[in-house]
Amino acid sequence: DGGGPGRTGPARLGSDAIMDSARRFACCLLICVSLWSSGVKCYRRPNIVLILTDDLDLTMGGLTPLKKTQRLIGDAGMSFTNAFVASPLCCPSRASILTGKYPHNHRVVNNTLEGNCSSAAWQKSEEPNVFPALLRSAAGYQTFFAGKYLNQDQDSRYYNYTLSVNGKPQKHGADYSKDYLTDLLANVSLDFLQYKSSYQPFFMMVATPAPHHPWTPAPQYQDHYNSTKAPRDPNFDHHGKDKHWLIRQAKTPMANSSVEFLDTAFRKRWQTLLSVDDLVETIVQRLEVRGELDNTYIFFTSDNGYHTGQFSLPMDKRQLYEFDIRVPLMVRGPKIKPNQTSQMLVANVDLGPTFLDIAGYDLNKTQMDGMSFLPILMNSSSWRTDILVEYEGEGSDVSIPSCPLLGPGLWFCYPDCVCEDAFNNTYACVRTVTPSVNLQYCEFDDNEVFVEVYNLTADPFQLNNIAKSIEQEVLEEMNHRLMMLQSCSGATCRTAGVFDPRYKFDPRQMFQSHSWRLNRRRQKLK
Repeated sequence: DGGGPGRTGPARLGSDAIMDSARRFACCLLICVSLWSSGVKCYRRPNIVLILTDDLDLTMGGLTPLKKTQRLIGDAGMSFTNAFVASPLCCPSRASILTGKYPHNHRVVNNTLEGNCSSAAWQKSEEPNVFPALLRSAAGYQTFFAGKYLNQDQDSRYYNYTLSVNGKPQKHGADYSKDYLTDLLANVSLDFLQYKSSYQPFFMMVATPAPHHPWTPAPQYQDHYNSTKAPRDPNFDHHGKDKHWLIRQAKTPMANSSVEFLDTAFRKRWQTLLSVDDLVETIVQRLEVRGELDNTYIFFTSDNGYHTGQFSLPMDKRQLYEFDIRVPLMVRGPKIKPNQTSQMLVANVDLGPTFLDIAGYDLNKTQMDGMSFLPILMNSSSWRTDILVEYEGEGSDVSIPSCPLLGPGLWFCYPDCVCEDAFNNTYACVRTVTPSVNLQYCEFDDNEVFVEVYNLTADPFQLNNIAKSIEQEVLEEMNHRLMMLQSCSGATCRTAGVFDPRYKFDPRQMFQSHSWRLNRRRQKLK
């Protein structure tokens, strides 16, 4: 039955709705299935598969180990070079994927319950209208989910984790043949394909732990890439002297021990991705054997990017730079021509609308901020030019014990007291891509009202912040675009240049724990 490494018995099947299971065990990994009884007409609407990786970068060669994935999805369809996330952190990003909304509308700001990650408010206000629920209830799709749902401050463990199988906890240990999570997800996905109804279309989402920390490779891959090091791009171990203070506090050059540590982590990340590559191959081959591949859209992407030593920051995400906000996106499916590359600007808020569009659901019935990029897959050339990236920084109310001189307000500090986050690492950016322009404009909610602007055409590694040298007219235009996007909701987010006066924007809804200072910059520019 197409076994392979770590083959297990059939996944537990049931009629519990995917989101009911998620509510009961949001802090656990999930495997959820919903099936209908027989007696329903056979629909030929396309099936949809989403494979979501965890912390997979694009700018540092994250796709290099995924050779089979690139051949089976990218080469067989379309690869996007300008795919971004609405927020570079697990739970806010996954919330944007599920809801099709920007963070200022779904209100998930970090990985904790206090940050609205699978909180009671989220479950009541947002979860009933996430795209899998709409696919199931309104479009007649069977739905399957396996892997990490949101986050709630949990690591993506490869062993010793608890699954929620249709609402029932299932503990796993450290036996590779039974418990290695990436392989287990592949196997239960095969089980779903085997036992699902053949009379309705299906949506299947598989969220892998790789390449998230703790970077535990499968035994057969732990010796691969032994000579590989983190890329020494121009922004590697480069002091960001013209950037936000959190970047300026990094120590350049990094200690040799720090560089050795991140090189090791980089290798392990690639090693874990080899099992993801196997998972993709397994699913594609099974769809082909079942005669369903030609009627199935397969999407491959990540919840955010990652950095290893860029601007002398050791390892994490959360920052506004390309390495953290740009992600891989590859799609194959019916009527998508092979070997295509698109430079169109897409965001993870567009995934849900695209899936609903494929299913024939009217997007005007939703409150989603994103747009369906199905027309791009069909080679349409008309598209938007701007997307929004938002992040609310995390910090501690007291000083980090190992770094008392830094004072309170910081988060995720390494032994050398270089910190990856802070309360006022709170920013909003507009990312603009047109045939002639490739810009990023960001504002921080801090005492400096700090602004960063980058011309990605001339400066792809974002070495030079041109906020103080760019023409005032361009600065004002970018500021205006950011205002529009941060005040958008639903349809007004989908059309660049249209501002809906009926929607009253209160920025405190997004940055509840901070005073709002960005309007000072806006007033100054007017």
